[in-house]
Amino acid sequence: MLDDALFAIDLPDLAATERFAARLAGCLRPGDVVALEGPLGAGKSALARAAIRRLAGAEIEVPSPTFTIVQTYETPAGEVWHVDLYRLGDPAETDELGLDEAFEHAICLVEWPGILGSMLPRDALTIRLEAGDTGESRRAILNGGGDWRARLGDFDPAA
Repeated sequence: MLDDALFAIDLPDLAATERFAARLAGCLRPGDVVALEGPLGAGKSALARAAIRRLAGAEIEVPSPTFTIVQTYETPAGEVWHVDLYRLGDPAETDELGLDEAFEHAICLVEWPGILGSMLPRDALTIRLEAGDTGESRRAILNGGGDWRARLGDFDPAA
């Protein structure tokens, strides 16, 4: 799995996850889709919240979109969509969400992107979070098409 990965990073605690998300947010621009994969409790929401706060430039409240499915934010970096598809069972249920348009103009952080199947843009950055050895530790494995390798090439995940 790591052979094709852009890179992997060990995140020993929540603070490391938040630092990583903030650094990643600095690389994001309108039209980017970040697919957040991993089991329940792997840290997808924590990563999305930290990225959104960095993009907003403030310690704003970032509620989980589990029940609303989509939360949007106006930020200095542009519009941000935080999408949680956990409760959906069929890709057709996403038709009314306006994701096609959002994928073109907004920064989209998508939890449970598997429901999208082929609707997920090919140039999305995929971050797979895996549980680590301790309660808050995890590992993030990044894969991406398009220009992600070039954009993240000098990105130091340890910083």
